[in-house]
Amino acid sequence: MNPRIAEISQWALAGERLKRAELLELATLGERNPHDLLYWANRVRTDRFGDCVRACSIVPGKLGACPEDCKWCAQSARGAPNVTPFRRTPMAEILQAADEAAKNRVPNLGIVNSGKAPAGGDLDDVVEAARKIAQAHGDTLHVCASMGELTDEQARRLAQAGVSRYHHNLETSRRFFPNVVTTHEYDSRLRTLRAARQAGMSVCCGGLFGMGETAEDRVDLAVTIRDEVGADVVPLNFLHPIPGTALADREPMKPMEILAVIALFRLAMPDVDLKVAGGREKNLRDAQSWIFHAGATSIMTGRYLTTAGRGADEDARMVADLGLRLVAELPRRGAVRGRGGPR
Repeated sequence: MNPRIAEISQWALAGERLKRAELLELATLGERNPHDLLYWANRVRTDRFGDCVRACSIVPGKLGACPEDCKWCAQSARGAPNVTPFRRTPMAEILQAADEAAKNRVPNLGIVNSGKAPAGGDLDDVVEAARKIAQAHGDTLHVCASMGELTDEQARRLAQAGVSRYHHNLETSRRFFPNVVTTHEYDSRLRTLRAARQAGMSVCCGGLFGMGETAEDRVDLAVTIRDEVGADVVPLNFLHPIPGTALADREPMKPMEILAVIALFRLAMPDVDLKVAGGREKNLRDAQSWIFHAGATSIMTGRYLTTAGRGADEDARMVADLGLRLVAELPRRGAVRGRGGPR
């Protein structure tokens, strides 16, 4: 066991907020000692959440024809023209996805739209879907939304319609962001997250890894999400290079590197719901079940947007085989404390 990893990780286990320099140290040491990092991340997860984990699902409200140039995205009309044909999902299909999620005891369904921001009747459609899902399923299924940038008024409309959580990823560090997106700014994402929080929705904000970012970029993303956003749920996605996109030739991350990233984010944010989402099946392969040992507390199950995910029954069996329990809400065991002064 690396003694410095153990020393720093025990501060996180005790409920203390690790400093940026300490997280950078863990990221560096974890490259050589990933199993040590996983050990402590698992200790933190079990101390905070016991044997409880969650699952969520998503359904596209609108696919393709996005005017933004995000280099990883198969829906970008600039970076990946014609990779994902434009399509609006009929209301009947969205409601069917809600029924399927409820049947599988998945407590959250996210409606995800392509595009920089809601356009035309996008907002009206999600508001209508949220109300119909609430009528059909009540409090057993919560609706989340991901529609790009929001104004304060749009955020209020979603919250009033019963949308309980808003998803909007920062994707990477402020420093690396211009390397993968040039058509909008980092601060616009932060403004949307503030608008969602002020409207009364909880916030789901994470990132995408494997785009060429450094360990420092990963640490800075974690610190921004923790200290500036205060996200309730932090989804971690891992690049699955798609032909036709600008990052199609990127070498995929190795499974142990992915697990070390998950562990780093758990130690950075001991009290959040840490979700492993896109890229799980393709990149982790037989190591998928290790995500919980690395500190994850939730998974995205079922279809994604432009790629297929795993079936909810397979994921439920994996969770049960590990001796874990799928729950609607995670237990919360104390807050993380800030610390002052050098160590």
